[in-house]
Amino acid sequence: MVFKRGDAAVSGAYSRKSFQEFLSKKRAQVTIFIIIAILLIAAVLLFFFLRPSIVGVEIPAYAEPFYTSFSSCVEDSALTGVKVLESQAGYIYLPEFEPGSQYMPFSSQLNFLGNPTPYWFYVSGNNIAKEQVPTKGIMEAQLGSFVEDKIASCNYDDYYEQGFEISWTEPASKVEIEGDRIKIELNTDLNIALGDESVVVRDHKIVVDSKLGSLYDSAVKIYNEQQKELFLEGYAMDVLWNYAPVDGTEITCSPLIWDANEVFDELQEAIEANSQAMTNNRQIATDDYFFVELPVREEVRFLNSRNWTHSFEVTPSEGSFLVSSPIGIQQGLGVLGFCYVPYHYVYDMKFPVIVQVQSGDEIFQFPIAVIIQGNNAREPLEGEAFAGAVSELCKYKNTEVNVDVRDRDGNPVKADISFECFGDSCFIGQASDQGSLVDDFPQCVNGFVSVRAQGFKESRYLLSTVSPGNVDIIMEKLYRKEIQLKLDNVNYGDEAIIYFTSDDSTKTIVYPEQRTVELAEGQYEIQVYIFHDTEINIGEMITEQCVEVPRSGVLGVFGMTYEKCFDVEVPEQIVSQALAGGGTQNYFVLESELKSPGVIEVNAESLPVPENMEQLQTNYMLFETKGLDIIFK
Repeated sequence: MVFKRGDAAVSGAYSRKSFQEFLSKKRAQVTIFIIIAILLIAAVLLFFFLRPSIVGVEIPAYAEPFYTSFSSCVEDSALTGVKVLESQAGYIYLPEFEPGSQYMPFSSQLNFLGNPTPYWFYVSGNNIAKEQVPTKGIMEAQLGSFVEDKIASCNYDDYYEQGFEISWTEPASKVEIEGDRIKIELNTDLNIALGDESVVVRDHKIVVDSKLGSLYDSAVKIYNEQQKELFLEGYAMDVLWNYAPVDGTEITCSPLIWDANEVFDELQEAIEANSQAMTNNRQIATDDYFFVELPVREEVRFLNSRNWTHSFEVTPSEGSFLVSSPIGIQQGLGVLGFCYVPYHYVYDMKFPVIVQVQSGDEIFQFPIAVIIQGNNAREPLEGEAFAGAVSELCKYKNTEVNVDVRDRDGNPVKADISFECFGDSCFIGQASDQGSLVDDFPQCVNGFVSVRAQGFKESRYLLSTVSPGNVDIIMEKLYRKEIQLKLDNVNYGDEAIIYFTSDDSTKTIVYPEQRTVELAEGQYEIQVYIFHDTEINIGEMITEQCVEVPRSGVLGVFGMTYEKCFDVEVPEQIVSQALAGGGTQNYFVLESELKSPGVIEVNAESLPVPENMEQLQTNYMLFETKGLDIIFK
């Protein structure tokens, strides 16, 4: 074939162009492969660098036994915290203690078998109805703090002896309480090293089987039912009308006389027995009367004890006696032909009841104050205490406050911080490891920042939160000290009661069953009461009682009266225990004394063992003059 010159040129040009395009395509393909290779290498490196945060750290075989022990310790600590929550009405770290008064005997806590248990409802010493039902958020925060604190006390001596080196950073926890389990997420860099091998595990997840959540939910339902229906007060009213003279009339010409102390003893005995008989389980209820219908599935029990703080009052009374005089013996009333005695007494009764909600071997309990005033139940409270509910105070947090918490030496304190305003309380949060918290507070004039930390005395700081501000809190450390009581410089081991009273709290020691007390630096009034067995016979007495009776005739119609007197026979009584020693002393306790490893020696003077009422009265007058020797050893 013959080509023309022009055709060859065209053909050559076309060939060169095709070859260049071919080379260009090859270069592009090579470039793409290089980019892909680089990306693959980067992804592999990134995977290995970030592997702990993506898929978690695989526990090497050498570290597995230790990590199992660590996880078990966390779980055991959580279970211990759960038991405390269930026994202390949903609290591990107790709310601020508020003492009672002569008028209203309840403090903010009930001493149940030596365990302080906060009331969910009580009336304060100045007659203010108060509630302190914890939310689930509070329980979760306190359980988390408890677990964080307990980690350091786990025993790893066996692993240290094997050559392990173990360390961890300050833990931070997140707790979620569900119906039948508790989820705990613990964040701490746990470094486990043995020889040349080491591994760091950062995130730890523990699930604990517990019915705390469902028991708490049921407890709140029972509490709301009580607050609306006052069924406990209803049972108390039945006891009052069945076991005490309230209203009535008897046909007799002699005055009716009751010993108020005996009436109160019968009331207390009946309240104790009836409370223990009440149940929501129809199968074990001894009578339909004691069956309490409640909106829960768990078994519910109610407890009361005559040894718990209570108050019974009655009016009118003549000293410790209730006296009602007969009508029909007065002049002008003989036409009746008989005598009758009308009586009407008004009672105030205040006593605690513990509500226990049980499922399996778990029991959640909370105390509540039962109050009868003027022969009537107290007024029910409006609203409900919902699980996890947020109070009105907590809904409007819009003022930033910086709280710094430290001990007397300037060390930071990790503490729970709340804010109180006009009887309402709002949990704000927990101070960091550096002892600081910056958060929004509700606006309030003259509210209180309340700070609680384990091992420290609760601190309160007056603060108005109408504008942002800073608060510096100094916490007073608590020291546990053993008490050695002496009587006339000789060790004493019999029954006594010791009080340590400061401006804001009272510590009561029932000696010798209790021998330790937790104190912070400060001023205390220390009182010791020592009792001896005795048999003081208060013999039978006849006293004259006088009452106003209506006058006869027209004067009686207009309400005119005259005084009528009669003899009242008082039966003999036996006083079985009498004051036979003690005294009182004001003492400023220094922190240096509390830091000392020794005991607190309290030396009291004896008093003559009284043999009659006059000597007993003399002992109480002598007690006021007796001091105490306080020695920190």
